[in-house]
Amino acid sequence: MFPVLFLVVLQAPTIYSGHSLQYYHTAVSAPGHGLPEYISVGYVDGIQIKTYSSDIGRAVPVTPWMERLGPDYWEGETEINKEAEATHKLNVRIAMHRYNQTGGLHTFQEMYGCELRDDGSIGGYWQYGYDGKDFLYLDTERGVYIPITDQAQLSAQRWNNPEQRAGDRAQYYLQTECIEWLNKYIEFGKEELDRRVPPEVKVSSHQSDGVTELQCQVYGFYPRDVDVIWKRNGIEIPSDEAKQVLPNTDGTYQITVTVEVLPEEGVIYSCHVDHRSLNETFIVMWGKLHERSVSVSVLICSYF
Repeated sequence: MFPVLFLVVLQAPTIYSGHSLQYYHTAVSAPGHGLPEYISVGYVDGIQIKTYSSDIGRAVPVTPWMERLGPDYWEGETEINKEAEATHKLNVRIAMHRYNQTGGLHTFQEMYGCELRDDGSIGGYWQYGYDGKDFLYLDTERGVYIPITDQAQLSAQRWNNPEQRAGDRAQYYLQTECIEWLNKYIEFGKEELDRRVPPEVKVSSHQSDGVTELQCQVYGFYPRDVDVIWKRNGIEIPSDEAKQVLPNTDGTYQITVTVEVLPEEGVIYSCHVDHRSLNETFIVMWGKLHERSVSVSVLICSYF
């Protein structure tokens, strides 16, 4: 589901091993409210690399290594975004008309991107949202657009028309141009993108009303993609909460995974962490006979 107002503040990319290029575009129906009428943000591997907004009227680099692309590149990006700005502002009006809305603050959002995995395979996606809800998406297997709401059906019919072949063009971009640009960005930002910072792991517990809450805090790691799960005697425990990776001020990331358990004699719980900086899964145990091992495990993980 699309988050309200700005996709760029709530990302939840799929965990994989490789590199990704993602774009987020958001247009609003009216100026004010502390928001630009249009903003576009680009990410490589979860790192913001460039941005454009209607407030500044030009595309600018966000990371130092993107500045190396030169003025011609940024002039081209600015022109592309100016065209996209006009299109997205119009899309807001069209969507408002279809929803029979004449005023108020409304948002039209677009996000798309591609992935280049370590095994050589590629992937991609293209989605649209309106007022924080899913609106329309591209079926990348068949190259056709799927409407999520009744108001999106007309757009899907137009774009799926054989004369337009919009789905084919989008597929071509995701499979070729997007991957080509991703490779270029990777080359420019190789030093930062290829760095590996191993996580530190801390397990803690809190008891209330006979229920024990176990927390596995994983922090200080880079790159962003990580897999953290709890197991009971070696069997995975599903977590009721969404796993949200958060950024740190130093460019690394953190995540906390929590589960509720009933303490049982002879039962051992363990937090399992998989990350590209680690040669194998890192495991921290918790249990009546293993509580003292937690601090030792944290120290080991810091130097792994």
